[in-house]
Amino acid sequence: MVLSMNRWEGKVAVVTGASSGIGAAVCRQLVEHGLKVVGLARRKDRIEELSEKLIGKKGKLHALKADVTNEQELIEAFRWITQNLGPIHILINNAGLTQPTNLTDGDAEMWKRIFDVNVIGLCVATREAVKDMRKNKVDGHIVHINSIAGHKVPDIPSFNVYPASKFAVTALAETLRLELNNIKSRIKITSVSPGATETEFVNNVNPSDDQIVKAFESILKAEDVADAIVYALSTPPHVQVQELTLKPINEPF
Repeated sequence: MVLSMNRWEGKVAVVTGASSGIGAAVCRQLVEHGLKVVGLARRKDRIEELSEKLIGKKGKLHALKADVTNEQELIEAFRWITQNLGPIHILINNAGLTQPTNLTDGDAEMWKRIFDVNVIGLCVATREAVKDMRKNKVDGHIVHINSIAGHKVPDIPSFNVYPASKFAVTALAETLRLELNNIKSRIKITSVSPGATETEFVNNVNPSDDQIVKAFESILKAEDVADAIVYALSTPPHVQVQELTLKPINEPF
């Protein structure tokens, strides 16, 4: 199997949650491979700072402000992308969130926020990307940034509804694959499930949990996950990496 990113050169990729962590690392790598990358996030200034650093690379990073929990903002962002840059070829659903609460006496608004970001926002972005790919007859690629918590619930009490939201992502990836199969589409879907990763995500978990401390003794870098995404994107058109799991050595879960 020959791995190559050449067929994506000059094409449009959209990355949600692009202001930091895995999203920023993916933007960086896709620009280096020559893509026109659109980073979506609430903190547009962070993406603009990264874009400045990437001047001179093969591709270009464009910054757009969009909250994935706001359906209309997402729709307008995708409309701007297609009208100004061209058809969408890649979508990286990276935006993700947990909140410092629990199930036994937790905050329902925090629970809702997790599902709005991790599930509903992902679905809306996927819908808009697939609609554009089908309209323009693009054999594109959708990547959901999942988690090992989307396959097995880790013993971290403060994770509350987060694993449930990621189990939903696992189901959504497979449901989308089956939908695309049924309409004979060649759009790919890949679920990437990292273990503990060094990102700003950890700021929203309870640092007093011994399990959290233990989990993050061994840790992936955001660039490791970006490498895995590029690997999946690099496969030939007839090869689909359906699920890709990454764990740091000695991770306890």
